[in-house]
Amino acid sequence: MELPVFYVLAAVIVVSALLCITRRNPISAAMWLVATMLALGFLFVTLGAEFIGIIQVLVYAGAIMVLFLFVIMLLSLGGAPSDMRRWPAWVLALALVGTLALQLLALGRYSPERLAIEYSGIPSAEPDSVFHGSAVLQSQVASHGVVGAMAQPLFSTYLIPFELTSILLLAAIVGAVVLAKRKI
Repeated sequence: MELPVFYVLAAVIVVSALLCITRRNPISAAMWLVATMLALGFLFVTLGAEFIGIIQVLVYAGAIMVLFLFVIMLLSLGGAPSDMRRWPAWVLALALVGTLALQLLALGRYSPERLAIEYSGIPSAEPDSVFHGSAVLQSQVASHGVVGAMAQPLFSTYLIPFELTSILLLAAIVGAVVLAKRKI
């Protein structure tokens, strides 16, 4: 039952992402991005990462997209003419899609055993012995819970990047307001 649901959600994600980047109207593009983020949240839930799925929906599909829509409406952006009408742009886009598809096909041949062998250089390496971080993560989840295991590195090891991201978002909001209101 899980595999058909995964394929349906993957198709929804791909189609809504394509519709997001091909729309000329910024509001409809943002709404398709919301659909992509919602489908990603549902995909995380089906994969057993309920916390990540809920955070995906609350933070990205909720807060960030509301901010994007607010900035789009504040700047009163209309449909801009596209540069994708000329054939060189389409050739470049198809070349990029083809390159990414080849990379995905190459990655599809990898298994955890092959990754362990290539990572360690030992011909008969077991993934559990090479990637021992999963056992450490499982012990942290068992002792602190999922949220505690994610919050511990976020507020200790990655505190500075976390705070810099908040400053960057604040600067983006101030910049959008300054651009929208020429006479302050």
